Amino acid sequence: MLEPRFSGVLFLWLLCGNLVPMVESAIGFNWGTISSHRLKPTTVVDLLRENKISKVKLFEADSDVLRALMGSGIQVMVGIPNEMLPLLSSSPAAADLWVRQNVSAYVGRGGADIRYVAVGNEPFLSSYNGQYQNLVMPAILNIQQSLGKANLAGYVKLVVPCNADAYQSSALPSQGAFRPELTQIMTQLVQFLNSNGSPFVVNIYPFLSLYDNGDFPQEYAFFEGTTHAVQDGSNVYTNAFDGNYDTLVAALIKLGYGQMPIVIGEIGWPSDGAIGANTTAAKVFNQGLINHIASNKGTPLRPNSPPMDVYLFSLFDEGAKSTLPGNFERHWGIFSFDGQAKYPLNLLLGNKELKNARNVEYLPSRWCVANPSSDLTNVVNHMRLACSVADCTTLNYGGSCNEIGEKGNVSYAFNSYYQLQMQDSRSCDFDGLGMVTFLDPSIGDCRFLVAVTDKGSDSSTSETAYQCWILLSVLILHGIFLLPM
Repeated sequence: MLEPRFSGVLFLWLLCGNLVPMVESAIGFNWGTISSHRLKPTTVVDLLRENKISKVKLFEADSDVLRALMGSGIQVMVGIPNEMLPLLSSSPAAADLWVRQNVSAYVGRGGADIRYVAVGNEPFLSSYNGQYQNLVMPAILNIQQSLGKANLAGYVKLVVPCNADAYQSSALPSQGAFRPELTQIMTQLVQFLNSNGSPFVVNIYPFLSLYDNGDFPQEYAFFEGTTHAVQDGSNVYTNAFDGNYDTLVAALIKLGYGQMPIVIGEIGWPSDGAIGANTTAAKVFNQGLINHIASNKGTPLRPNSPPMDVYLFSLFDEGAKSTLPGNFERHWGIFSFDGQAKYPLNLLLGNKELKNARNVEYLPSRWCVANPSSDLTNVVNHMRLACSVADCTTLNYGGSCNEIGEKGNVSYAFNSYYQLQMQDSRSCDFDGLGMVTFLDPSIGDCRFLVAVTDKGSDSSTSETAYQCWILLSVLILHGIFLLPM
């Protein structure tokens, strides 16, 4: 059996002080940057500290973000995008260079407190059809070796954030098991995690269970009690989170690692973009989750042992994300793009309510709207153009701006494009159909935004591509990594 070996490692781990005890759950946040309207990283770090948030998870090694986190005392999980796995899995030299540039360069006295490197992001997702499956372990081993060379392997731990579709159950949590095609790779992964003192990281989304299944009991997605409890032997499940979590626990038990620490890498509820995605539901879910974790009740298979850490998804809305999963994908933020809390939330970290970002620098208070004296008969192509670039997802069915009327829809689309273009006067022309106004056209819950002056890159894709090219260029220059002829 593998259990005794893990228990011994766990004891030594605790003795050395390198593992947060499982009962000491901490609330952190995912900080995504796929947005056309980004606050300065220093402003975001101040926001985190004001709200006493001590842990943050990044999806890539953004140099500006990591510099801003230096000296903050905030613990960091920095991600390696899936697109970099082919290079890092095939080239130890590329792994060395990545660690030097993105970990070693920032840690140390007064540096960023990087505790974890996430190798890939949900690389076993079934929709990837195994694209990254065989790259994960080679990449992990190369990165681990590189951390060893940098004398960081004992401090910086490697993890692999997994989607909950990596495991399955026919009906009950106790029947949980990893997908058959993943059994071998998951066995290798959990053996590595166990031997190196790393937790299993999983992303759980009860909202998606509700969104994807019309027969899913809505109340079961929350923590307020349900009439649709799941009876599993002597265990009773009253919410989807506990059921999903214990399905993973059962899968780990089947591999012989039933006591492996678990971290929730992503969990949350969107506030717009779909039926059921609104600020009321988001508040109820997130506050219920926080209270549930803080109660230390754990789950039926792990009583009194809640997850090691929980990273809420997400800190901000990300208006440039793909809407392929749904329009809600751009609206997971607990804070809006400008750092203003969308709804009251007690993180139980010392403040009774969220504090907003300070000293946010906005563009002037002006908006682009449909000219009331213009004939809007031919406006469709202009709206299509505006919304192909800017975010108009709140206009769609279930969105907060879905019922503001035809002219309201046009104005919203025009303004979204106008703000994206940093209020360039030419961007509000639309062949004479648009006009600039100084009166806020927001209607009810439908907010017409004003952009912040610090306009970041449109997405993190450019940063990932840049890092890939830098790694390739340096390796080719030194004759270490040759492209196939």
